[in-house]
Amino acid sequence: MQDVLFYCFAALTILCGFMVVANPWSRNPVTSAMFLVLTIVSLAGLFTLLHAFFLAAVQVLVYAGAVMVLFLFVIMLLDLKEEARRKIRGFGMISGGIAVAAVFGIIFKTLVFDTPRLSAGLSAPNLEGVTKPLGETLFTRYLLPFEILSVLLLVAMVGVILLSKRDLR
Repeated sequence: MQDVLFYCFAALTILCGFMVVANPWSRNPVTSAMFLVLTIVSLAGLFTLLHAFFLAAVQVLVYAGAVMVLFLFVIMLLDLKEEARRKIRGFGMISGGIAVAAVFGIIFKTLVFDTPRLSAGLSAPNLEGVTKPLGETLFTRYLLPFEILSVLLLVAMVGVILLSKRDLR
């Protein structure tokens, strides 16, 4: 049953991720944001299958909740015109194609040439469901990047408010 769920969640993740970028039914950015929510939820399902329940919960709460609200806030405040949304730029298409080819190349190289390098005498640690080491690592070793990210999100929100501010004179 776990294999069937893995393939269902993986297919749903890929399909919804594709729909975020190339939605044939609607060019509305809100629709793409909703497909991004579905992608994030299906990734949380994959985390659950890996017995990473804390990461699955954080994925849904932080990314599908808070970050998506921020994205929708930006989309609604910028209020792009229809003609600006429909333009497809050649540079963006070419660079996107190169990025996709690079990702597939990395995946292919990893699957074909790399083998797991676990030592014969060592086994993988069993840390299923343990969040204390994650919290200690996050707030000791990675405290500065964590704080930089929070300041960056704050600056992004203030920037969106200033960009969307209408001239009231």
